[in-house]
Amino acid sequence: MRILGIETSCDETAAAVIARDSSGNGRILSNIVWSQTDNHAPYGGVVPEIAARTHVEILDRLVKQALQEAEIQLKDIDAIAATSGPGLIGGLIVGLMTAKAIALGIRKPFIAINHLEGHALTARLTDNLPFPYLLLLVSGGHTQMLLVRRLGDYERLGTTIDDALGEAFDKIAKLLGLPYPGGPAVERAAMTGNPDRFILPRPLKGEKRLDFSFSGLKTAVRQVAIECIPLKKQDVTDICAAFQTAVTDILSDRVALSFALFRDTFPDMSPPVLVIAGGVAANKAIRRTLETLCDAHGFQFIAPPAALCNDNAAMIAWAGAEHWARGETSLLDMPPRARWPLDEKTAPRIGAGRKGAKA
Repeated sequence: MRILGIETSCDETAAAVIARDSSGNGRILSNIVWSQTDNHAPYGGVVPEIAARTHVEILDRLVKQALQEAEIQLKDIDAIAATSGPGLIGGLIVGLMTAKAIALGIRKPFIAINHLEGHALTARLTDNLPFPYLLLLVSGGHTQMLLVRRLGDYERLGTTIDDALGEAFDKIAKLLGLPYPGGPAVERAAMTGNPDRFILPRPLKGEKRLDFSFSGLKTAVRQVAIECIPLKKQDVTDICAAFQTAVTDILSDRVALSFALFRDTFPDMSPPVLVIAGGVAANKAIRRTLETLCDAHGFQFIAPPAALCNDNAAMIAWAGAEHWARGETSLLDMPPRARWPLDEKTAPRIGAGRKGAKA
């Protein structure tokens, strides 16, 4: 089968074509991503109105380019998949309406995809990974530990009770005067910094619950930065290094706790697998730390290529192919959803954590 995928949930406009054979093996025929970074950089973050308008202006062109690079005509596509949520509602509307129009025009099935499921299933595209596996999903809007049992069956073990990790990276970058996008800027600065100069907290480290918290860490960074005013370049790099080290310590503690739970749930799985996905999964320090942790605990570590960690349409097309192979399609009245939890049966966290649990 050949699936056209469309992704417009935030500030990346993307279109892709993937192929899936009868054995379940996937192949990326094209994967076009138009970054809107320059559009949003003057504002230090994503402006929803600008993102939506940019999607409108360039999506048709990207779909055409994706088809050309895949050397396939639109009539030969078997189904069209598009992100239906979660995300910025204006951008979601653009992608959904485009996908529905194409599906209706060529009389092919339409498949609405949860953006988080796209991330969750990427390792099955890149590594032909069988179910089940443990997933750490870390992005600008989400930080979750999940059991991926099978297609459509996801159990949340823990989530952020305040900020998502990607959001924390971006806010720290803005606080320190680093350029947008913040995550890569903090990572670059940390490379030349001294992680031991500043002592930062590790929220929830050592607790038995599998949740995350980054708000207190962010506040501690702010306090350190204020104490260093006027900030010199070395101050900034040292703060970034200390922050990134604290983050890797927190993730290691939370992931190590999840290993025991995974082994209890799937005692016959050998070797057990940890997958890390989402935009923050492209961070090299986090990858190295978690790969070392997996080696120590007898887990296989899998992280998709950095280009497939960030928002892209190949993961949406692949998720669509997985559902289409199981005979699952969507109605054309499927609405966009600003919030769409991957594990809809799990109760949301109460209080400050509600946003992180539901989004």
